[in-house]
Amino acid sequence: MIDLSVNIGSLKLKNPVMPASGCFSFGKEYADFYDLSQLGAITVKATTLEPRLGNPTPRVAETPGGMLNAIGLQNPGVEKVIAEELPHLRKYDIPVIVNVAGTTVEDYVAVTERLMDSADVDAIEVNISCPNVKCGGIQFGTDPAQAAHVTESIKKVSKVPVIVKLSPNVTDIVAMAKAVEAAGADAISMINTLVGMSIDLHKKRPLIANGVGGLSGPAVKPVAVRMTYQVAQAINIPIIGMGGIMDGEDAIEFLMAGATAVAIGTANFVNPMACPEIIEGIQTYCEQNGVANVRDLVGVAWK
Repeated sequence: MIDLSVNIGSLKLKNPVMPASGCFSFGKEYADFYDLSQLGAITVKATTLEPRLGNPTPRVAETPGGMLNAIGLQNPGVEKVIAEELPHLRKYDIPVIVNVAGTTVEDYVAVTERLMDSADVDAIEVNISCPNVKCGGIQFGTDPAQAAHVTESIKKVSKVPVIVKLSPNVTDIVAMAKAVEAAGADAISMINTLVGMSIDLHKKRPLIANGVGGLSGPAVKPVAVRMTYQVAQAINIPIIGMGGIMDGEDAIEFLMAGATAVAIGTANFVNPMACPEIIEGIQTYCEQNGVANVRDLVGVAWK
């Protein structure tokens, strides 16, 4: 029997696979395809203090080997998320991670404080890396001092593990990781999307209304694996690796680079069964390669 369980701080996961925030909404649509209890955890859509309509459409476009998006953190606001979106997830035997976003540090703190009143939140993922909003998000994710400040501020009010989501759009991602670890982060998730653009040759305009967007999918995987490999050797807290994972072998690559768990994004749009199939793929790899405990794979590429 293969042991697929992993720990992200004090969070215990039955396997290392979860959907990435923003690519799974609040899980209701995917629950029509499979039992969400199969997941290691679920990370729900970014949640802000007030409701957000997001950016103008079109805001998603397919690219060679990937996808551009500029959703702009559309969400119903923290009060509706607590009242209408989170309770249905409690029936599944999985930890619920809520991605938190804001324009100011005070926004992040206020959303986290409100979420702490809910029994349906098992961890906070701090979104300091969204490239598709004009204020907040990535402005905190590109400066180590600001990233540390928002992390410290959230840690003061959070009663659950705090996971900080890093941006790849920086000169030195290791410095960012060390800064949030020193500020008290319990784990890191990485990478968010790379800033990209695609142009419609007939309209002579960018494909998405926002002009630029976040590039995800298989095209970014080598960048994500490289950054995971570098950061994992520099810090002592767990990493949730993500960026172009499409199958079990992709997930194994992230584990070998140093990730303790993985998050699945674009693959969910291609195949709604991607997450359970990736769990099965990890198990099959372990069976075929004599790996009794999936944790033995973490960081083997550099240990």
